Amino acid sequence: MANTFNMVIAGFGGQGVLFTGKVVAYAGLIDGKEVSWLPSYGPEMRGGTANCSVCISDEPIGSPLVTQPDVLVAMNGPSFDKFIDSVAPGGKVIVDASLVPNETTRTDIEVFRVPASQLSQDEHLEGIANIILLGKVIGETGIASMETVEKALEKCVPPKKAHLLEHNIRAIKLGMSK
Repeated sequence: MANTFNMVIAGFGGQGVLFTGKVVAYAGLIDGKEVSWLPSYGPEMRGGTANCSVCISDEPIGSPLVTQPDVLVAMNGPSFDKFIDSVAPGGKVIVDASLVPNETTRTDIEVFRVPASQLSQDEHLEGIANIILLGKVIGETGIASMETVEKALEKCVPPKKAHLLEHNIRAIKLGMSK
């Protein structure tokens, strides 16, 4: 049986949803896995809805669309409501508790509430709550090593923003500790 990891990251445009998915996908590539990254966003872009499906597998991926994620990262209430029922039994849900008051009655999944937006302000990591949540995903799933994630961030952070790499790495470690 192939070892496959399916993830959906969802929130508003401008929250770094697609960037977060890209980092996960690059981590899979660096680890020599089969990878798919499928972005989806409303016509409004910033402020509209955005989500991203990421598949990482030992074998070729049949479809890039994730209909039953092993992990859901919900960065806003509407995204939580939209995707919570699709999470696979035994799956994990990582929620930005600063922005998502929503709860679920499901008992067959684990929900981790991380106040990522508040933490990003408190720790002077403004604008990278998404990366704090990614740190929590890595801490809970072990999908990639810290070394691999650092290499993936180096690939994804554009050269003109290279000075933010250290902040992103700090945000990953902060998320892992929550």
